[in-house]
Amino acid sequence: MPSRQYATFEVADQLFGVDVSQVQEVLRFSEYTRVPLAPTSIGGLFNLRGQVIAAVDLRVQLGLPGRDLGESAMNVIVSVDEEWVSLLVDRIGEVIELGDDAFEPPPDTMGSAYRNLIIGTFKLENRLMLALDARRAIEITKPEESRLADAV
Repeated sequence: MPSRQYATFEVADQLFGVDVSQVQEVLRFSEYTRVPLAPTSIGGLFNLRGQVIAAVDLRVQLGLPGRDLGESAMNVIVSVDEEWVSLLVDRIGEVIELGDDAFEPPPDTMGSAYRNLIIGTFKLENRLMLALDARRAIEITKPEESRLADAV
C-alpha cells in the first residue's frame, strides 16, 4: 500500500504536516528584518547561509492573530518551485509515515482559511493531522484581494 512521509509541526495547538520532499530543513531563528509595507503574513526576512529567506507567518495565513517576532518561533524551510520560503510555526514535531488509505479530504465544516491551505486530513491515534499544501501556504495576497475574496 502506498504511503508518504510528512514532517509535522504545530500552529495554535493544531497538528499539521507537509510532505518531506518539500522540506529543506527546520531551524530556530530569532533575527528577522521587517519588510515595510509588506502584507502582515510576511513575518520578515532572514539570511540563511547567504540566501535571503522570506518568513511567512502561518498563523496569519490561517486567519489567526500574528505572532510577535520577539517570541520564539520555529522555521520550516520549504522549497516550492525551487524557491526557499520559511513557514513560521509554534513547534516542530517529527517525521511520520502515513498510508494513502488513511487520507481523507478536508471536512466541509472546516473554516475557509484552513480549507484554502489544507489538501486533506489524517486521523492519527489520538489527534487529527492536517496535510498542508506548501504552495498555497506561502501564497501572499494583498489585503484588498483578501477582503474581495471574503465578500464573494
